[in-house]
Amino acid sequence: MPDHTLDARITETGTIDCVLKTSGHALIDPVICFSLMAPGDVISGGRLIEGCGSFYAVQLDGTLSPDTPLAFSVGHGTFRAANRAWLPLGVYLRLSDGTTQPVTGGPAGAWLGEPTPTTQPDLALVPPPSSWTPNGNTAPFPGIASLPDGLEAIDQLGVRTGLGPLTTPDGWTCETEIDTSLGKEGYRLKLAPGMITLAAGGIGGVRYGLISLLTLRATHGGDLPLGVIEDNPRFEWRGQHLDCARHFYRVETIERLLDLMALMKLNVFHWHFADDEAFRLEIECAPALWEDSAFRGEGQVIPGVFGGGAGPTGGTYSKLDAVHIISRARELGIDVLPEIEFPAHALVTARIFPNLRDPEDTGTETSVQGYTKNVVSPAIPETEAFFDAIAQEVAALFPFAHLHLGGDELPENTWDGSPLVDALKAREGLTTKEDVQGWAMERLATKLAAAGITPCAWEESMLGCQGGIGHDTILFSWKGQEAGLAAARRGHPVVMCPAQNVYMDMAHTSDTDDWGANWAAYVSLADTIAWDPVPEDEPELETLIKGVEGAFWSEFTTQDDEIEPMLAPRILGVASKAWSTRSISSSLDLAGFAGAYQTIFGAMNWAMKHDA
Repeated sequence: MPDHTLDARITETGTIDCVLKTSGHALIDPVICFSLMAPGDVISGGRLIEGCGSFYAVQLDGTLSPDTPLAFSVGHGTFRAANRAWLPLGVYLRLSDGTTQPVTGGPAGAWLGEPTPTTQPDLALVPPPSSWTPNGNTAPFPGIASLPDGLEAIDQLGVRTGLGPLTTPDGWTCETEIDTSLGKEGYRLKLAPGMITLAAGGIGGVRYGLISLLTLRATHGGDLPLGVIEDNPRFEWRGQHLDCARHFYRVETIERLLDLMALMKLNVFHWHFADDEAFRLEIECAPALWEDSAFRGEGQVIPGVFGGGAGPTGGTYSKLDAVHIISRARELGIDVLPEIEFPAHALVTARIFPNLRDPEDTGTETSVQGYTKNVVSPAIPETEAFFDAIAQEVAALFPFAHLHLGGDELPENTWDGSPLVDALKAREGLTTKEDVQGWAMERLATKLAAAGITPCAWEESMLGCQGGIGHDTILFSWKGQEAGLAAARRGHPVVMCPAQNVYMDMAHTSDTDDWGANWAAYVSLADTIAWDPVPEDEPELETLIKGVEGAFWSEFTTQDDEIEPMLAPRILGVASKAWSTRSISSSLDLAGFAGAYQTIFGAMNWAMKHDA
């Protein structure tokens, strides 16, 4: 097979200049296919003959041969290319006979940078505890002699993460006692040579106390600082989200993430397995949904968007996979929140089930990802029945008894050309697209609430003339803090996940050698704690703001391990903001903790970005 390569560079104006080279025979007007971070256009050197969101099939002008490379230029529409992650991904040639050939030269993964010297914290523990009273001494700490009944998973966690089991035959005595004043997740550790007393309000507190011991042994080089730790989380919801729709992550990768979450005392895994590009859970009520969306690429329902290439690229999670992930998570004190998407972010759903859209809809709505017709119609009875069935089946699989319904990024002009929606508006007293979405989501949430399931949704779901989704739905504030605060003021429980602080798919810096998106901000390690979920002048909102959640979206991820330096070390900041008090989390020298945690990430073989 001939060797095809693509050299691409970002120009001063934020467009991308490309040169395609080959060692093979001449190709007249070849078609080159690739994806970009965001939708855009061909500026010169060819013409777009097929597009789907950020996927391009470009017929180049001229003849490609070993002596004649072809140049072309593309742009990201209203966006400026920021770094290497914005360059063409999943590049291949589509030949005249319908076959494909790969093109090499695409970018891959975050630049790790070089470690910089940092000062070791007195107590290298993330999240930092509520109080630490040292006695000024340390002692070699081999571990403890035995674990409390039911917490064998701590040893297993230590083995899997390379930290080693916490128990050892020559370990210190560890006595546990119940102190309900500490709360169900709180704990107190009295650390003296050869003797540890662990008081906790419940099994969660015992688990976190033991995880603290496992961590401190590693971050302090086998010694244990002596004194008293007293600790309790500020927020009950401490989450991490992973987008498995844009990139299919192996079950083993999800397990590694759960282990990292456990070490950070995070307790909710937000599993985003459905979006425009795929629905990856093997449900029984709509098998065609996951069977036909499992893979993307040439000849698939969805082409090679977001680095999918010629494909087929992707996969699905069986119910046994889900049960396995749920079981592993519960051993670690982590609940799993599944997410389906309604009514937008449903491109692949609408393509597989076109009866869920009004056939007379003449609207021209386009999503921010560049997709047309990616919203289903709530005015069609089959739509409600379809999503009711999915919601009930998915929710029944997950013991957490929460289901995230989506409800974000409804494109402008959605349903404006739909006679069926016009009739629905007239019948129900609705005016705007937000009214229609709120009406539809409220109906879906009603059935979930009746079945004992707590609905969850993105911040836009509170909009609508009827009050939006209702039903004490937990709203996730992602565009910034203000929508979450507004929702809390209206009485909604809220999880704060502002993109400017905790979206770890954002690039760390503006350096073109960096990696990631930047539509919300460049998110440095310091930015992860440079905010507070509850304004100091509105302390009454503390009871409604349930917690903090980090997020990772996978638009530019083509290999599982590419997420590692995006999460590490910034997950330290997310965990600290979710657990520690305002005064502690806002004053941390996170760089020092990142330096101390090189031991943890190194033991896990988890790549860490050093220049964050």
